[in-house]
Amino acid sequence: MSARELVVLGTASQVPTRHRNHNGYLLRWDGEGLLFDPGEGTQRQMLRAGVAAHDLNRICVTHFHGDHALGLGGVIQRINLDRVPHEVTAHYPLSGQHFFERLRYATAYRETVPLTEVPVAEDGVLATTPAYTLEARRLSHPVESFGYRLVEPDGRRMLPERLRELGITGPDVGVLQREGSLRGVTLDDVSEVRRGQKFAFVMDTRLCEGVDALAEGCDLLVIESTFLDGDHQLAADHGHLTAGQAGRVAREAGVRHLVLTHFSQRYPDPGEFEREARAAGFDGELTVANDLVRVPVPKRH
Repeated sequence: MSARELVVLGTASQVPTRHRNHNGYLLRWDGEGLLFDPGEGTQRQMLRAGVAAHDLNRICVTHFHGDHALGLGGVIQRINLDRVPHEVTAHYPLSGQHFFERLRYATAYRETVPLTEVPVAEDGVLATTPAYTLEARRLSHPVESFGYRLVEPDGRRMLPERLRELGITGPDVGVLQREGSLRGVTLDDVSEVRRGQKFAFVMDTRLCEGVDALAEGCDLLVIESTFLDGDHQLAADHGHLTAGQAGRVAREAGVRHLVLTHFSQRYPDPGEFEREARAAGFDGELTVANDLVRVPVPKRH
């Protein structure tokens, strides 16, 4: 199992189908799990995908339409039923605080796990850990909506051949990494920058500055493509993207792997979404998401 992968739990938009559950996406990132937009049925989809409540460290809700949030109560209750041994943090638009509280306490249950609420009120950083920084950006939808972006800090990759040439071996390598220099040899002499990986999650929105900012330079971008281009006016009226728009966003942002999802039930052929994204000029890796598919974060360049 990849240490960094997306587990897709549901891919339908407003109406689920026989083959597509409401939304739900788990990002596994070096031992942490971030659950995005748990729609109705997410708890059962987790079971089918082999995802346990113990795998969850954060829950990130973009907005409070039912297909993105109605599974929240069940997931929270399952976290408590299974007595998850670590803190779980929930992010969601502050303007929907009353919806979050209603979902969290929709029925009676015993609370056994600390659930930290860190709502989103504006663009900016929500959390910083040794493994990543989690950011939010405002989107354009009939109700307040935020997208999420995870950025790994840059690191250094040691160059074995340069270490040998300059006589740095054994424990001295660790000393050089900690101190930055050793016997006139600097870290820059024997290493190169290892670019941190980037992931973004963009749900219900029209084209806006937030979409571009979230997508910029992503290794893996999960983005809604509710409509096909022929229905672009319908998409704009209801605050959504088309497959072609999603493809253009990914192309212009330099995305490496594009995941299209959140499909309207009106379209019988999923292949149309890929064709339109490709027609928009995106030539990187592309996945038209299906329920329960797993998408690895691309390997580093």
